[in-house]
Amino acid sequence: MKYSPNHNEPDHAAAEDDDALLAHELNLAERGIELVKMEGRVFLRFDGEVRYEGLRVPYRLVPSRGVLAKPSKWRRMEADARRQLIVERATPEAIEELQSEAEAFVRETAERADEAGYDPMLFLHVLAELETSEPAEYVFERLAQRLEHAIEREQEERHAQRTKESINLAEYPASFEVASKMARKFIALLGPTNSGKTHKAMEALAKAESGMYLAPLRLLALENYERLQEATGPNGAPIKVSLITGEERRLADGATHVASTVEMLDTRTPVEVAVIDEIQMLSDRDRGAAWTAAVCGAPAHTVYLVGAPEARRAIEALAERLECPLEVHVLKRKAPLSMESGPVRKLRNLRRGDAVIAFSRREVLMWRDMITETGMSVSTVYGNLSPEVRRAQAARFREGQADVVVGTDALAMGLNLPIQRVVMTTAVKYNGIEEEEISAALARQIAGRAGRYGVHEEGFVAGYDDETHHVMRSLMREKVPPVPATGFAVAPSLEQLHRIASVTGEDSLVKLLRRFVHNIDVPDGFFFPKITEEQNERAEWLDSLPLSVAEKYTLSLVPISTKVPSLQHAWEHWALSLSKKKVCKLQPHPQELYWQNLQEVEDTCRMYSAYAWLGYRIAEYFPSIEEAQELARDASERVDSLLREQNAAARRKGKREGKRGRFDR
Repeated sequence: MKYSPNHNEPDHAAAEDDDALLAHELNLAERGIELVKMEGRVFLRFDGEVRYEGLRVPYRLVPSRGVLAKPSKWRRMEADARRQLIVERATPEAIEELQSEAEAFVRETAERADEAGYDPMLFLHVLAELETSEPAEYVFERLAQRLEHAIEREQEERHAQRTKESINLAEYPASFEVASKMARKFIALLGPTNSGKTHKAMEALAKAESGMYLAPLRLLALENYERLQEATGPNGAPIKVSLITGEERRLADGATHVASTVEMLDTRTPVEVAVIDEIQMLSDRDRGAAWTAAVCGAPAHTVYLVGAPEARRAIEALAERLECPLEVHVLKRKAPLSMESGPVRKLRNLRRGDAVIAFSRREVLMWRDMITETGMSVSTVYGNLSPEVRRAQAARFREGQADVVVGTDALAMGLNLPIQRVVMTTAVKYNGIEEEEISAALARQIAGRAGRYGVHEEGFVAGYDDETHHVMRSLMREKVPPVPATGFAVAPSLEQLHRIASVTGEDSLVKLLRRFVHNIDVPDGFFFPKITEEQNERAEWLDSLPLSVAEKYTLSLVPISTKVPSLQHAWEHWALSLSKKKVCKLQPHPQELYWQNLQEVEDTCRMYSAYAWLGYRIAEYFPSIEEAQELARDASERVDSLLREQNAAARRKGKREGKRGRFDR
């Protein structure tokens, strides 16, 4: 008999002698049984051997009822009680049962190991070496897990290698078949806001026989769609142009030109000229991959890259990598831009033609109300508004119906307004995690909206308070860092995910995205795989639904905010409906718009736009595209109406209260 005392307990030599005598008396050793004290337990351990297809696997295992008692309880038991307990547990039936369990485990492990190309004894040899009080079933489970983990690790390595072989980002440009076979030329038009760079590119686009304009925003796509419609082509006839955004299609018969958002790039139809706007967004954290794809995949003989001067190094690196000749034109601002000598300080010091900048919807509406109460009329622009509402509000300011425009940094892109002075209420913005000072690049882009060429001879910038004015002065002097010339973001396409799935057998979107990021071959880091945090979070939830990889991929990209409960609920409803293969039609209730507050109507508008986006991609299950667009227009009109009503109410309030010094803040 083997006895393993716990040295942390008092010596009980008499009890140990009694157990040794008891083991000898019951012939435990001759029967291949040990009475053991270990790990705070007194238990029986059976010795045996399994023979299976040439394998000899010895074992020393605790049967399912082999644990007898805790040492303290065992010591207090009478010798007869101990004898009786051992006799009850150390039966031939118990020995036979453990032998049968061991044989089944050895057989299953050997077969599983053979299938995976492993020597079974790598996992089975420990059955004779384990020093544990755990019953055999737990030992078997742990060893089975060890084998599965080894198989998974090897499969992961094989899958990683296959993934690298199937998708090599070093060859990413070649995946754009049309563009990669064209003799393309890049022309970079770089300059600050109000330097005329976009105007110059659009002139070249209008003169081309065919072309595409790629915008960062629906609003810009719409604005330049209309600009092309008003222009004449090289033959003197009006240009036939289509508008294609994620949520809208205006397709013209025989169209030679298209204005679209950058994500809607058509990589298969060759054109003469392409214009890629706001090229510095190559470095954008969430959307940079769309600009990488546009530069690599725009199928045009001449590609205009339009944006800020800090993008020059990045453009030069891309042109060299893509072996495209490059011309760089650096344009200067047409009207000078200056800092005011001091901050604005008081609302009464605001003047007609000012743009007042805040960085949240709540702050914008607060400043709008305060300014309106002074008697000035106000237009309002912020990110949550649809392009249609932004245009309507901008038109009021442009046409002189509003004295001041109050907005977020949404004013910095896509709206050409007759602003003479930009007034910053703050230089701090929430970045999604914390409040931080805005970058010099953003400060200049916002400030650059002042002094519209052809309207004002000079533009001005000021902070509302002393601190903001001081920070803006520093930011306007600060050198803007260049866009990185390597690590260009590449997002996975559905085709790439299908390719990974075909070599790995994986259908989990989370795992496919992870394989794309971690296992793609990027030897020099020039192109870098990128997944947005929001897409990854959505993928985890979508993997719980019976959806195809294509369906999950599409749903993960729906342009709708998961931070707004009503919009998140709508998105989940669409996903659940698709998983059940139910057609999801819209039930119009336009009268509801009149029961909702401004925020709710804005969110309703965004929900309808997101439905239209989804409908264009999965029309079979989301067929109410026209209804969604009509409802989105109704909601936009209601938002604009509410903004006008609120402006009027604030002005009436200001007149009632009179000028009692409350605006001298």
